[in-house]
Amino acid sequence: MAQSADAVLNQFQKPEAETKPVQTGKKFKVGIIGTGWIAESHVLSYKNMPDVEIVAGADLIPGKAEAFFEAYGVENVHCYPDHTAMLASEELDAVSVCTYNTTHAVCTIDALKKGVHVLLEKPMTVTLQEAVDIMKAEKESGKILSIGFQPRFDANMQMIKKIVEAGTLGDVYYIQTGGGRRRGIPNSTFIEKKTAGIGALGDIGCYSLDMVLNAIGYPKPLTVSGYTSDFFGKSMEYSLPENASRFNVDDFAAAFIRLDGGIILDFRIAWAMHLDTPGDTIIMGKKASLRIPSTDCWNGSVGGPMKLYQEIAGEQVETVIPIIENKGPGLFDKKIRSFLDAILSNGPSPVPSSQILYNQAILDGIARSAELGREIEIEIPEI
Repeated sequence: MAQSADAVLNQFQKPEAETKPVQTGKKFKVGIIGTGWIAESHVLSYKNMPDVEIVAGADLIPGKAEAFFEAYGVENVHCYPDHTAMLASEELDAVSVCTYNTTHAVCTIDALKKGVHVLLEKPMTVTLQEAVDIMKAEKESGKILSIGFQPRFDANMQMIKKIVEAGTLGDVYYIQTGGGRRRGIPNSTFIEKKTAGIGALGDIGCYSLDMVLNAIGYPKPLTVSGYTSDFFGKSMEYSLPENASRFNVDDFAAAFIRLDGGIILDFRIAWAMHLDTPGDTIIMGKKASLRIPSTDCWNGSVGGPMKLYQEIAGEQVETVIPIIENKGPGLFDKKIRSFLDAILSNGPSPVPSSQILYNQAILDGIARSAELGREIEIEIPEI
């Protein structure tokens, strides 16, 4: 159990800049809702925080929470059969919601209503309405809610945003993004609609969307024409028989999205395909364009040095942007630390729901458009 939180996700082995010292006089009392795979990274990171005490955990499977905390050497944790019992019995400062997608909303809303700060794993929810309901509870509670997008703390991801914000590209008008895995269909609760709600679209598609939408300031999505398929997940040739028989989410998704400001977003994501990648990420602007190499297994990183295309003194030139080595704590530690620091300073949230609402609106729109077989307008309620 000596691996880092980042290693659990098989990503971001190189850490980033050093973090500021933390005050250890008062310890945050933290609870973990859901003790599956992603909770491993949360626990490992919380253990690295001197001002955190993990005091409670909840899981629907009897004995799972107890075994989980024992395996990770966390003692004196009160374990509960569900999040409701935990919230009713404990005085917590914060919780990590690490449950399967379809229960993200109820767990988060209940915690916020109880007056507890929430770090919610991605994707935010399955549907747009669930995201809206969470934000209403967040607004009423006045508590910090941050969504689990640790790639934002990668220096290379931050460089993409810096390039756009500096005006180097000029007005952005077209983006191509996505990625995926030649073979990489997960197991467990990821492949059934009753628990995951959506497949590759939500699991890794949300990362790809956040990379580009965060860079350009998260403009409002207006319309979407989406497509999804499940050829590989349901195939006995590519999946275990027991998995193929219960697979009923997407393993590939594609969409054409119109964003506010006249920006077009061309998106595709895959858990499985007969291809190494569906394409690099490209951000095209009126002054220059940026190419971001895809990765073998899309995990929110960049696949190699980026390249900037522009004209200087009438000549077409290409500038290679070397990979930036991250220094200091791992990205997952930085995600956890930023959440705790936001609580200490009373905000703002490091990954605010007001941004990820648009990410969720696109995911929801792709799924609905694919089901209807036509383009749809994205309507986001006032909150």
